Amino acid sequence: QVQLVESGGGLVQTGDSLRLSCKASGRTFSTYTMGWFRQAPGKEREFRAGISWNGISTYYADSVKGRFTSSRDNAKNTVYLRMNSLVPEGTAVYFCATYRNTFRSGSDSAADFGSWGQGTKVTVSS
Repeated sequence: QVQLVESGGGLVQTGDSLRLSCKASGRTFSTYTMGWFRQAPGKEREFRAGISWNGISTYYADSVKGRFTSSRDNAKNTVYLRMNSLVPEGTAVYFCATYRNTFRSGSDSAADFGSWGQGTKVTVSS
């Protein structure tokens, strides 16, 4: 099973940018589509972005299209989420996760993802 560790969160101001990283352990990282989700206090986990196992395909929630970019470096077992033009509503804990099956396109449902990291907190001040 892949273990994931997110990093890169912090306190930023409206309009700022952040790049989150998700480092994976294990030799099978490159076989999984990866997803990024966020969870704000009292709310359900919400899809933000996904990237295919080979990095060729990406997909995003409508609300972040044009502002967020997901990428990956399989040689480093790491997936990234670049977030631009952050707004206070983006304050949440951000998680990365592996899609439940290898070599498959992902989805935007948290239920379809298997391994999760512990999350990294992003706070956007107004």
